[in-house]
Formats: sequence, structure tokens, C-alpha cells
Amino acid sequence: MTTHLKRAILSGLAALALFTATASIAAHHSFVAFNMNDEKTVTGTVNKVEWTNPHIWIWIDVPDEKGGKALYGFEGMSPNYLERRNWTRTTLKVGDKITVSFRPLRNGENGGMFMTGKMETGKILTMQGGREGE
Repeated sequence: MTTHLKRAILSGLAALALFTATASIAAHHSFVAFNMNDEKTVTGTVNKVEWTNPHIWIWIDVPDEKGGKALYGFEGMSPNYLERRNWTRTTLKVGDKITVSFRPLRNGENGGMFMTGKMETGKILTMQGGREGE
């Protein structure tokens, strides 16, 4: 195999790797699962907080019309992003009461993308924009 052919093959493999990595990153940051033209609000009790990469998940129990409760899951930003906005692992704790505004899931399941939350104390939590309180 000639040096020119080896370089051509390596260049092709490098381009393929770059394209694959770019496609993965774009898919990771896609909002296609959420209806970005709609915003809903529910009030409930924090059931679980998954402080994990690449995105945190907040699970809340929301009372339903049958006297039971429905579990809603909300995808948030990365822990790193949130820590720069004064969130910590304990900002939300199991048992906290919260009203969540969110972009709903397109598939109709309970939950979506967390936009803002209002705690029972009146404290507002956001995952967008500047630092909390700004």
C-alpha cells in the first residue's frame, strides 16, 4: 500500500469519526422529545432527585383525579451547569413540595423538560439563564 493511499484511508477514517462524534453531540442536545411550543405546570412532592451526568432528573408525585398520585419525571441540565447557578445535590430533597413549569414530552407521558420550579417557601428555581436570583 502506498503512502498516499494510507493517508487517504486515515483521512477518511478521521472524517468519519468526526462526523459520528458530531452527530452524537447533536443528538444529545436535541429537544425533539419535548413540545417546545407548550408549557405546562404541575404541583407535587419530590419523590427522587438523580444528580447525574449528563442531565439531572427530578421525579415528583402529583395528585391525580382518582385520589392517587402520578409520577412525573423532569429532565434538567447537567450538575456542572446547575452548580454554577447555585444548585447543589440538596437544593431539592425528597418530600419537598414544588410547582414545576415544564415543556411536556411529545409522547404524552408524564413529565418533560424542567423550566422553573416554585418551592412551598416561595423560592424560585430555574435551570435557564444566569445565576439563581439574577
